[in-house]
Amino acid sequence: MFEIYDASRQKFPIKVWLDQKDQIDEVCYQQSINLSNLPFLHQWVALMPDTHQGFGMPIGGVIALKDHVIPNAVGVDIGCGIAYCQTNILVDRLDETTRQKMIKSIMNRIPLGFSKREISVENSEIQAFIESHKDQLAPYKMLMEEMEKAKYQLGTLGSGNHFIEIQKDDKGFLGIMIHSGSRHFGYEVAQHFDEKASQYCKKIGEKKIQKQKLAYLPVDHPTGKAYLLWMTLAMKFAAENRRMMMTEIQAVFTENFEEVLFEETLNVHHNYAALENHYGDWVWVHRKGAIKAELGALGIIPGAMGTASYIVEGKGDLESFQSCSHGAGRHFSRKQALKIHSKEEVLEDLKALEVSLGTPAGALIADESRFAYKDISFVMSQQQDLVSILKELRTVLVVKG
Repeated sequence: MFEIYDASRQKFPIKVWLDQKDQIDEVCYQQSINLSNLPFLHQWVALMPDTHQGFGMPIGGVIALKDHVIPNAVGVDIGCGIAYCQTNILVDRLDETTRQKMIKSIMNRIPLGFSKREISVENSEIQAFIESHKDQLAPYKMLMEEMEKAKYQLGTLGSGNHFIEIQKDDKGFLGIMIHSGSRHFGYEVAQHFDEKASQYCKKIGEKKIQKQKLAYLPVDHPTGKAYLLWMTLAMKFAAENRRMMMTEIQAVFTENFEEVLFEETLNVHHNYAALENHYGDWVWVHRKGAIKAELGALGIIPGAMGTASYIVEGKGDLESFQSCSHGAGRHFSRKQALKIHSKEEVLEDLKALEVSLGTPAGALIADESRFAYKDISFVMSQQQDLVSILKELRTVLVVKG
């Protein structure tokens, strides 16, 4: 870990869990400088080893704010995260016929890409939250309508970097990993409140903050309170979305292995804000592409398809605001990745790694190849003070939207 501090450019330091500054891309660096000048920043900016440019705030970034919230420091996929469930089935039970059967069954059970369910899904916990806060939520009619539409997206994967993987651990036992979030609902919540925050900053003369895409809201402002409420709802939606998909994939395992047993599912967010106490103050910790790694807490850090992923235990490092990376982090943008490697090259690579792939017709694939991401083993080597590795996992089968 090293620190960046230039008194002529920054109000607060930037702590980076990497070896040197040239490992940060220029846009990411400038975005972190912007964050370091926020007047209500607490202590410093923390950049995880998977950090890279985002929209307004770097992905793989963690900030703690006093009495303020920044929608773009949470991100557009509110509550995006990972779920993992261990099984007692050994990988040698997964022959080619069974692999293809399971891929087909997963793709039949779970809508992928922009697909949604034909029938809306009612969830009692989400509905109870809405009912208990209906007076605060009801004035936001457009978002209430989006919530109704979102009921058709519960238990759906989405596209981009979202995935379903069957993985093997270092003892050869299979596990299920799912990466997805709050789907279009979270996006609409984020966009709506970023616009409200921009209007607020414009009204008080914060044009520079607007330009930096870091528009903020005080948490005691009516709109700030509303954002936190809608963010919480989107997080509940995202967690339930992953839980529903996990149930479906567990059913696929049960169809193929009568004796299968499932351990408790781990379900972790990596795009959110939470009220926490750090260095004696209650602050809103924004983790954008980062997970909480408090002492003893279990976490999930996925690699790219075909590489390693990890189950970790947090060490409670204070300087990182008890956080760690959420994955490998992109090395190339999707656009760049498509120029560098073809779909055929990526398919050949997965074949050589003995990874089975399922995607809808027309999926690009190359934009999400392992070559588009940083080396996950390097990322893990940079955060040994943040987490301990409990289990290494390797991709066996992957389904993408």
